[in-house]
Parts: sequence; C-alpha cells; structure tokens
Amino acid sequence: MGQYTVTTDLEHNKQVFSDIFSDCADIKMVDMQFGTERPYRCMVAYIEVIASPSNYGASEIGRLLEMLSDKEPDSLQAYLTRNKRGMTDVTLYTDLMEAARGLLTGDMILFVEGLDRVLKIPDKGYPGTGVQNAESEKVTRGSQEGFADSVKTNTALIRKRLRATELKNVETHCGRRSATLINVMYMEGIAKKDVLKDLLSRIDRFEIDGVLDSGMLEQLIERRWASPFPQFQTTERPDRTVHALLEGRIVLFCDNSPLALILPTDFNSFMQTSDDYYNRFEIVCLERIIRYLAAFFALSLPALYLSVINFHTSLLPTNLLLTFAQARAGVPFSSLTELLLMELGFELLREAGVRLPGTMGNTIGIVGGLIIGTAAVDAGLSSPVVVIVVAFTALCSFAIPGEEFANAFRLLKFFLIFLSAWLGLFGYLAGMLAILIHLSGLQSFGIPYLFPFVATELDDGAELKDSMFRFPLFELFRRPIYAKKENRIRFRWKTSGQEKGKKENRHEHRK
Repeated sequence: MGQYTVTTDLEHNKQVFSDIFSDCADIKMVDMQFGTERPYRCMVAYIEVIASPSNYGASEIGRLLEMLSDKEPDSLQAYLTRNKRGMTDVTLYTDLMEAARGLLTGDMILFVEGLDRVLKIPDKGYPGTGVQNAESEKVTRGSQEGFADSVKTNTALIRKRLRATELKNVETHCGRRSATLINVMYMEGIAKKDVLKDLLSRIDRFEIDGVLDSGMLEQLIERRWASPFPQFQTTERPDRTVHALLEGRIVLFCDNSPLALILPTDFNSFMQTSDDYYNRFEIVCLERIIRYLAAFFALSLPALYLSVINFHTSLLPTNLLLTFAQARAGVPFSSLTELLLMELGFELLREAGVRLPGTMGNTIGIVGGLIIGTAAVDAGLSSPVVVIVVAFTALCSFAIPGEEFANAFRLLKFFLIFLSAWLGLFGYLAGMLAILIHLSGLQSFGIPYLFPFVATELDDGAELKDSMFRFPLFELFRRPIYAKKENRIRFRWKTSGQEKGKKENRHEHRK
C-alpha cells in the first residue's frame, strides 16, 4: 500500500491529507459525526471562501450528508460507491494526492470512517470574473480579473490558477489593535526558505496599532526606506501574481487591500507586464524597448533641455537654436523658472485627475493640460518648446508599468533639473551617476536591483533572455535566480520528435 493510498482509518487519511496541505491556512478540514445509535465520523475538506459549512444545506454535499444521516455504517460503503445519490459529477478517489488535486479544482472532498475511498463533491467553484477588474494594469490580452479587498478571496483567486499542492499559504496577523490578517504564499520546493524566514522576521520585528493597507506594511518591512525606488513589486492581477510564484518569488497579501506585494524584485521586473508572455516575442521586444526609452526620457528630458539651452547651445544645429531662441522671445521668466512652473502645473493636473471621480478625472487631465498649455503660450508666459518637453515627459512617465516605480522617475526628474540648472551637462552626468551608484547598491531581499544587467554570473546570463528583449517562450526554460538552484528548470521538450529532442538535449547541456 502506497503512502497516499486511502484507507478505512479516518485519522490516518486525515493526517496524510494534513501533511499534503501543511502551511496552507486557506485549506479547511471540518470533522462531523452522524447517527445516534451507531454514530460514524466523517470529515469535509474545502478551500476557504469557495465553500463554507454555513451553506451546506443549500449545496450538493449538504443534501448528500442529509441522505447519509440515517444509513448504517455497514451499508454506507455500498450506498456511496453504487448510488452516490445519483450525482454523476461525484468522483471517487483511492489516492489522497489525486484527492488533493481534486480539492484544488474548487470542489469539496468528503472522508468517511470505514470507507476506503474519498468523494469529490461538486460545489460552486472559484470566484468568477465579477470579483473586480484590474483597472490600473490594463492589458490587451489576458484575464481582466483583479484582486478584491478580502484577503481570503485573493488567495482563492490564486488557487484557481495554480492548482498545485506545493502552493503554501502562511497566515499571520499584524497590528496590535487592528489584528490585520496577513497571508504569505509561496511554492514549496521552488521558493528559497531563507527569503521566507527573512520576510516573516521583518513582519515580527515591529509593533503598531494598526495596519490598514499593504502600503503601510511595505514601508515598515523594506530596509532601504530612504530610496525612492520600491523594493516590493505591487500588482492587482492574479495572473501576474501566479507567474511570480512560479518563478520562485513570495507573495504577501494584506487584508482590506486589493494589491499583492511580490518579493524579491528588480529593475527589470518593473518594466514587464502580464501580457508580455501572452503575445509574440517580436512585438514584446518592441514594447519593452519603448518602455526603457520612456523611462530614460521621463527622467532625463527636462534636465537635458535645460542644460543645453543654458550652457551648451553649441551642441544644437544653428537652425534649431534659432527656433528655440525665437520661441523664447518675450518670455519674462528664466529657463529654470519656466520649466518648473510648467512641470508643477502638469503634476497638479495629474493629482487633480486622480482625486476626481470617474471619467471627470480623465477629462480634467487631458483638457486641462491642453487649455493651460495653450493659454500659457498665448499669454507669453511659456514657450511652445517647454510645453512640448513637459508634455512628452509626462507621456513617457505614463508608459512606465507600475505607478510606484514611475513615481521614482517623477521625483528624480526634479533632482536632475536642479543639478542641470546649476552645472549644465556636468550636473546632469553627475546626477545620473549618483542614481546609477544608488541602484547598484540597492537590493531586494538579497537580489541586486539592477539584475540581470549586473551580476550575470549568478545565473550565467540566462535571465538576459527575458530582460530588455524577450526570447521565444521555449527559450525561457530556466527560472530566475529567485528560485532554488536545484529547481531552476521550468520547461522541457517531450522526447517525441527529432527537433524537440535536440532542443531538450541542448537545454540539459546548458543546465
């Protein structure tokens, strides 16, 4: 008899099933007892949120248990195996690992004392697409589902997409008075245990009255709190979260927050989107190049304009220089003051657009920018070139995936503007060097922030295939360095087919 074979001993079955789902706080197992003269025991296992003992009466399993309540233990096995209450969807398992996989489909598992089989009873399944839409992470292809405010619903959405018994869910609480529920999910055997221990120790090292959102938790956990660059990756998309889990990363959910925190992370991860893996690699490469260029211009364009106009006009062609001079004719402000006024005006419009409800916010951002920019040029308070520079910079910042990551470029943009106004191109280069030095020393749970562009020896440059350029999916056969070294291979060709065999041999050789 194998380790996972179902026996007639309920306690044995329960123990093995509990071992399979160890550290899974969202997997519930409820003991029950039926009969009065000759009572017999049973147990129901289910995923929290998907099923609940409170609504058994209205479900298939509730009606089944009601039918079983008056059966004698001797006739129970024959009744269940032959009749199954006429439900064709009921599945019988003789292997507990198969039963565990059946549980992860969103159904309920019934164990009965004296029965050497377990039953999978169909239930309502995982939450549907009406949970919430991912508004801040729009994609052209892929699921439109987003996380909700309930941490239990969010973990169920992960289980819906990742039906593996290796997916673990550690539950803890944070906040002395709020007692906010925190769930930490990871893939056992893939995620590094030292990173998990580091995360849990950081959660336990402080005491606070209440944690009301994952943003508070993020600020309390991160080490380099003064850095403008986030050391956690946030997402409201379950599919992106599952992709991170399969890479060996750890996901943190905070109750009452629709965002998941992903760790470790790096610069390159922030430049990727969910549909990068759903579209063909050629278009993805083009989109990623555009994002990297957008990040550069969002950070540098105003500073470069200011340094060239004030200090290094000889770098410009004569015709372009005359055009700039003509455009600035009659403007009563210096180049720095003019640029700062327009930048602050656009930042004000962006903030107003966020705070206003619904479509009104989008309208004020677009219409307000056009009206203010045109009015400033007509009044002679600003040159058309500055309006173009500021508008293009704002457009580039919107092209950067992730609001928190884009905010770092918005902030550092002003740092470079002041340095360029003071020292010209030398100030700009000194500022860029300072930012690069800061990024070189920044880490997220032991992972260099600029990986894979630095420290390529950690994975022999394998992750460069999924950096600024994305290779075809069959070339991305190794997990990133987030995963355990012995479990880096995530894709293999099957042995059928000569060309596939060559691919497999090549990949194994590289490993």
